[in-house]
Amino acid sequence: MPSLASTTRGARWRTWLPWAAALTVATVAMASARPRLDRAHAAPLYLLLVVLASARAGRAVGMSMAVAAFLLLNYFFVLPLHTLVVHEPLDWLVLAAFLVTAAVAAQLLTRAQEQATAARDRAEEIDRLSAVGAEALNVGRAEDALRQIADIVRARLGLVRCDFYLREAESGDVVLAASSADAGDEPEDRSDAVAPAGDGAVPREGDFRLPDARALARWVVTTGRAVCQRADGRTFVAPSPLGDSGLRDVDLESARVAVLPLRVGARVAGAARLVARPGLHLDPARRRFLEALLYYAALGAERVRLTAEAEHAEALRQADVLKDALLASVSHDLRTPLTTIKALAEEIRRTGDDRAAVIEEEANRLNRFVADLLDLSRLNGGALTVTPEVNAVDDLVGTALQRLTGALGGRVVDVRIDPGDALLLGRFDFVHALRVLVNLLENALRYSPPTTAVELTAARVGDVVELRVEDRGPGIAPAERERIFEAFYRPPGAAPDAGGAGLGLSIARRLAEAQGGALRYEPRDGGGSRFVLALPAADVADLAAGPKSL
Repeated sequence: MPSLASTTRGARWRTWLPWAAALTVATVAMASARPRLDRAHAAPLYLLLVVLASARAGRAVGMSMAVAAFLLLNYFFVLPLHTLVVHEPLDWLVLAAFLVTAAVAAQLLTRAQEQATAARDRAEEIDRLSAVGAEALNVGRAEDALRQIADIVRARLGLVRCDFYLREAESGDVVLAASSADAGDEPEDRSDAVAPAGDGAVPREGDFRLPDARALARWVVTTGRAVCQRADGRTFVAPSPLGDSGLRDVDLESARVAVLPLRVGARVAGAARLVARPGLHLDPARRRFLEALLYYAALGAERVRLTAEAEHAEALRQADVLKDALLASVSHDLRTPLTTIKALAEEIRRTGDDRAAVIEEEANRLNRFVADLLDLSRLNGGALTVTPEVNAVDDLVGTALQRLTGALGGRVVDVRIDPGDALLLGRFDFVHALRVLVNLLENALRYSPPTTAVELTAARVGDVVELRVEDRGPGIAPAERERIFEAFYRPPGAAPDAGGAGLGLSIARRLAEAQGGALRYEPRDGGGSRFVLALPAADVADLAAGPKSL
């Protein structure tokens, strides 16, 4: 069986021999016609052969032909003949001009051919990438697109397998999203087995063992750094996260396993695991092609993530619509039986049965809950009418305290209204603002110690009127300070009968915002809670203006 060296030598001789023969034949023909030819006729013919050789066989053959033609021109056509000695100085100029012209022509022609070849290869590469992009990203499902890209990467680069791991949004872990392997190649994703390399699952330069596929992909996604295992078993770890330079900083030569991050902008969307046999051998064109394919894979990974988020958002939207419809339907349907229960409880109470009072009290509680549900559904649907008009804050505070007369039970509400030259006015819907203020006062009375007073302060601050309800209760943890305004939210550890269904503060904030105001929570100095209801302020001159419907 012939060796590789002998095969290479045979190919080289087949390239050189025809041009050597052509040069010999041309020389013999011109030498035989020597009486009718001189160097002025021979030089162009030799130059033509040099150009043809450069065009067909490359720079090495062309330059060799130029040197050989220079010597033959001197030997056969420059006096004295059949010697390399030159008597006339001008003949040296002719020979030198011929040699320089032939060499430059060979060099320029070869360079032009290389540039044309590079341009043609780049055009073909762009066409291939366009076809790959259209083929991979035009499939219906995002997961199918990623699987298609894995097949293309494996097939085009001659890999044993290509796996794509994606980062999960919730847990931050990675999952095998797409895989392509040669027939008979077994899956290598052993998520339950971690072979330590250096420090736990962190690969180190020079280690002979890598963690299992999933653990290594997780490390690559987390750090953004590439990891390669060479054919000799040694490990290469990229010194820094993969940046704009792409794969130029990654030693992929002779890599048997390469795990590369999939970047979209500054975000690492996943990792690509490439397995080659016996190793990766990438010329610049194949490396560029791999970079482009990995970018397509990163886009596919991002498409999978965005699709999942869109499906989740749509599911939440549909659930929210269904919830609102269910709340509205149930709330309306409960009104009739509640009215009946209250009427029967009142009739039984007239007979002297004390249990009727309990029934009526629980019916009233359930009725308030149904009213909250109805208001929440109206707020969600934008059907709740709000009519802001100029009102006195003193009237709002007085009415709220009157509403709480039965719930105070001897408790004290310390009221302080900022004294001023003019009456403290605000532009708000009196009924809805009253409901918000009563809710805040009831919560303060419910959650503060019985021996402490609840403070209610009203003052104008710029363009708003702030009503502050402060207590000395346990306060609210920082992580809960916004969640308490969510519908149906109950603080951890709250007793089942400690209040309503978690709708009061949610409705209160939305009613405040519907009037152009706001409701916020602040921790109170010395312990306790402070709820601040901010409503648009008004002046005495605004009393002549009519109400505004929102």
